[in-house]
Amino acid sequence: MQLPLQITFRHMEPSAALEARVRELAQRFDRFGADIIGCHVTIEAQHQHQGQIYEVHIELTVPQATLVANREHRARHSHEDVYVALRDAFRAVRRQLEDYERQRRQDVKHHEPIPHGHVSELYPAEDFGRIQTNDGRSLYFHRHSVLGADLEQLTTGTKVQFTEERGDHGPQASTVKVVGRAAPRL
Repeated sequence: MQLPLQITFRHMEPSAALEARVRELAQRFDRFGADIIGCHVTIEAQHQHQGQIYEVHIELTVPQATLVANREHRARHSHEDVYVALRDAFRAVRRQLEDYERQRRQDVKHHEPIPHGHVSELYPAEDFGRIQTNDGRSLYFHRHSVLGADLEQLTTGTKVQFTEERGDHGPQASTVKVVGRAAPRL
């Protein structure tokens, strides 16, 4: 990390080895490409009746946000080791930095909407039917593609959602799910 890294020790003597480890872990943030403005790491010893527990607090300042990780585990014996507490705190702030970078890049998953249509033709004796898609196409579907219902339970006009795939004779619907019943005819 090229920007200032501030390390604070509370209720304990500063350690050159511990400071070197903090610098090593902070240096790894550079690979995320974030414009890190600053990093402040506080390592604090909490004296208890049987030994010490370490708390690590990290504030990572990036444009438009401050990412904070606290590792305060007075009940966890794993944080009797300052290096374990340090590792856990850096992992927590790294996950936050990864989320921040995904949001900044607008790298979010976009799911295609599930296509909808309605049953336009039924041929139970031949084990298939046709779906009229919302964009006006007609797709074949087989009895085994219908989920949660039997082909005999469907009626013309039943609203469905489906997954389209390439079949032997062109596009066809698979994983057909009923989403609504046909309006009663008067």
